[in-house]
Amino acid sequence: MARLSYREALNQAMSEEMEKDESIFLMGEEVGHYQGAYKVSQGMLQKFGEKRVIDTPIAECGFVGVGIGAAMTGLRPIIELMTWNFSLVAIDQIINNAAKIRYMSGGQFKIPVVFRGAGGAAHQLGAQHSQCLEYMYANCPGLKVVMPSTPADAKGLLKSAIRDDDPVVFIEGELLYGVQGEVPDGEHVVPLGKGDLKREGKDCTIVSWGRMVYLAMEAAEILAKENISVEIVDPRTIRPLDEELIFTSVRKTNRAVVLEEGHSFSSVGSEITARIQGACFDDLDAPVERISRLDIPMPYALNLEDLVVPDAKRVVAAVKRAMYLDKE
Repeated sequence: MARLSYREALNQAMSEEMEKDESIFLMGEEVGHYQGAYKVSQGMLQKFGEKRVIDTPIAECGFVGVGIGAAMTGLRPIIELMTWNFSLVAIDQIINNAAKIRYMSGGQFKIPVVFRGAGGAAHQLGAQHSQCLEYMYANCPGLKVVMPSTPADAKGLLKSAIRDDDPVVFIEGELLYGVQGEVPDGEHVVPLGKGDLKREGKDCTIVSWGRMVYLAMEAAEILAKENISVEIVDPRTIRPLDEELIFTSVRKTNRAVVLEEGHSFSSVGSEITARIQGACFDDLDAPVERISRLDIPMPYALNLEDLVVPDAKRVVAAVKRAMYLDKE
């Protein structure tokens, strides 16, 4: 085991795959000479050169399109979007081209491209730079959507995404890049579509992904002091979704809380809630509780931002409601 930061784990995944396969290259804004906006590509330009670590203009629609075209010709591009907020400039390329070309060509073209970058709120980045867009991409058949929470998952899932023959939307936590964690030595690959049990428990299941997994863990520690045992399920891959892991946990605890950072309307959380209630209705002892950010654009002021995003207090209260322990 090696202790790595989230960004170091991502760097290792890309570097190891690029060393094995010359068809893989990294392209995006500031990935080369600046070493990456979040320093994920630190040292990669020096190692692989300018033909494989390519700085682009601020033109997401352009370089995303170039990446899709390169994938169609047999290369395996990794396209870094500085943040997923900027992917909206290239949404036609991702949704109407990357996601559909394999289907529309009758399988004549594979599209082995990874679109990766930071997602979610950070601190005081305002309404246009704090969005959670996994719901949008998960709604599109033809795309796989991945959201790792730990350094080990970040490395293992990114390696799987790079090797996949379909386009992968890989959303990294903007506030997770400095998080440290144990990463297995040697070849470490996490299959897409396989979730993870982050904590075992018996009283209530929390389903969460990305940065919110840490919030779920914080709430679980608080609840443990009151003898409430929480199980935490991290899907890791939003699409395809590991339904059976979620359903197995809910059937054990008989209660569920779905925690997400994004807005609640038409969200990944609403879909997971619907699937739990459809498949586990007879096993539930209470309605599924949901926690998300408030339904407003993200404020710039830090104190207001703190009111909008979920916190441990809201998670604790939701678990207690599911257990009919809420005194309010």
